[in-house]
Amino acid sequence: MRVAVSLSVASMMLAGCLQDLGSTGDVLARDAAKGVVNSTVEARFPGVDARPLTDCIIDNASSGEIIQIAESAIVGSNQATTNLILQIAQRPDTVRCTVNNSLGLNL
Repeated sequence: MRVAVSLSVASMMLAGCLQDLGSTGDVLARDAAKGVVNSTVEARFPGVDARPLTDCIIDNASSGEIIQIAESAIVGSNQATTNLILQIAQRPDTVRCTVNNSLGLNL
């Protein structure tokens, strides 16, 4: 129970710190979120280059979603994080971005 409370507090502090850092916090959150997204994509699609999809997921996530995913880098990923990543991946703009990045198109 203490561990859960500590992790919850750490997550809230991380979110607050990242927001206070402005653009630096945004870069840190995006980098942390990219690591989580990349690992999730690689686990679900072994052997596939996850980078194009990872970049598109991050680019089409809201700042709140990025922070939520970035928190998983600290407290560990769970099914809710995976579901969020998959939800973002299915958005039309994310799908379009992934196709464009994978094929080198500019649609």
